[in-house]
Amino acid sequence: MRHPFELVPEERRIPILWSLLGLAVASGAAAAVADRRLRTEAAPWGIVSFELAGTRARARRIVESWDDAARVSAAFSLGVDYLLLTAYANGLALACVIGADALKKRGLPGASLGAPLAWGQWLAGLLDATENAALLEVLRGSDEALWPPLARRCAQAKFCLVGAGIAYGLLGYLAHRRSKGR
Repeated sequence: MRHPFELVPEERRIPILWSLLGLAVASGAAAAVADRRLRTEAAPWGIVSFELAGTRARARRIVESWDDAARVSAAFSLGVDYLLLTAYANGLALACVIGADALKKRGLPGASLGAPLAWGQWLAGLLDATENAALLEVLRGSDEALWPPLARRCAQAKFCLVGAGIAYGLLGYLAHRRSKGR
């Protein structure tokens, strides 16, 4: 299984990765500022509490715990997250490709996991976008019971895929750094 980022010339991968990481940090920082308003007794983890609410009743309690300004902040956070998910999904996918190359060049096991994990980061981005759309429906006042469990399942799968991508990218980075030190 190959990933389209394998077609990016090796000398261009790191600069692109840094650009994507910079965009992810900037958009993540903007979302974090908005998230401060969202921490309430019903939502101790802010937007993450909302993502993982899982039921219509819990999601409704969270939204009701927010004043109008907090609801605007939640909508802003979900909007900015579309930029963030584009940056992190592509950045982590590229990190997985770079990691796979580093492991392969050093003859270490696990190089074959890079491309599937890179595709997994794109799936994580798609799950995140779906989660955001579901949460926006709840925020808009939809009483449809489907949205909170959909958002929760998407968030859980996203967190697993992103965690695996980060771990694999770090493994590849360590393999690269270790061989340079020899």
